[in-house]
Amino acid sequence: MSSTPPFGTGDASYQAAGGIDGLRRLVDDFYRLMDELPEAADLRRMHPQSLEQSRDKLACFLSGWLGGPKLFSEKYGPISIPAFHAQWPIDEAGSAAWLGCMERAIALQPFSPEFAEYLLAQLRVPAHRVVQASRARHG
Repeated sequence: MSSTPPFGTGDASYQAAGGIDGLRRLVDDFYRLMDELPEAADLRRMHPQSLEQSRDKLACFLSGWLGGPKLFSEKYGPISIPAFHAQWPIDEAGSAAWLGCMERAIALQPFSPEFAEYLLAQLRVPAHRVVQASRARHG
């Protein structure tokens, strides 16, 4: 029997991701894929030309979201993911493109298959909520 706590407990998910360094590698791969994949072109246009701050914000957010240090709120203040993203018209295709980039980026990491599956499942929740919030704002 494993003594590792289940993902979602304490900082187990943060540790499984390799801490902040592992999350920065994931985020770097995610945004590189967003730049490269034709199906992510519309999504990429919603981002600034330079992705430096976007990379930092996502890595910092994921740190706290996965039970690690709350780097996003320390550096940028509080955030509501759906409300923040509702400023853009994000539909199912945009959400699918985001999740597709993330799924490919996760596959490039040295994560256990169990953690990779868990992380993608967890990320589908805010991705769906962003579409709902955007639809409510943009009709």
